[in-house]
Amino acid sequence: MTTPVRINLLPHREQKRQARQRQFVSLTVLLVVMSLGVVGLVHFILATQIDNQNSRNALLKGEIAKLDEQIREIDKLREQIAQVLSRKQVVETLQGNRNEAVHLLDQLVRQLPDGIYLRSIKQSGTKVTVIGYAQSNARVSTLMRNIDSSPWLTQPELVEIKLVPVPPSATPAQRGQPNPGDRVNEFTLNMQVKRTAPPLDPRAAPPAAAAAAASAKPTTGPAAGTAAPAPASSPAPAKGAAGPTKAALAAEGSRA
Repeated sequence: MTTPVRINLLPHREQKRQARQRQFVSLTVLLVVMSLGVVGLVHFILATQIDNQNSRNALLKGEIAKLDEQIREIDKLREQIAQVLSRKQVVETLQGNRNEAVHLLDQLVRQLPDGIYLRSIKQSGTKVTVIGYAQSNARVSTLMRNIDSSPWLTQPELVEIKLVPVPPSATPAQRGQPNPGDRVNEFTLNMQVKRTAPPLDPRAAPPAAAAAAASAKPTTGPAAGTAAPAPASSPAPAKGAAGPTKAALAAEGSRA
């Protein structure tokens, strides 16, 4: 008996193709889901880190604002300290120099030699400018030596010296009964006041010792570049004073 031949008439190739398509779609969907999961996880991690960084930034801004406020307070305190120190310095300076004018006038009276009287005295800080009249250039040199040896005055500098007619306002003791046309040396002298106290009281030194110390110093001539005329041959005014030193110098001029 002959076996019948079996022929498969079903579309098996189409079924296999559809099975492969379903497998591909399934794998694609799975990969998409996994990709979305990874993306979501990364986004979540990044969002968490950003939130943490934002919170840190906010904390840092708050601390920086507090530090800025503290720095402003410190700056205000420093300004107040600087103002207090400057006021203290001014008070100490005034306290230390309150007797400066007294010492200045006292030293001008003590150091002024015979044959010189002053017309004006002006002080600006430590600089003192005096204008006066002298019988000769040698008298001005003696005054500069005396100032250089003074415990309260220093750095004498002759600005100008010139021959002028005897001022009509001079007293008879100052004029010395001059003849018509007499001329005297008018000088302008700058000096510095020592701010530090001297080591010894100037009034404690005897006059003989002060004179010996003045004579031991070299003669100080006029400042460089200043033309000093020859001494006048006619009688010149005797010693006197103007302003605060007038009484003391007039007494010495009358004795001369």
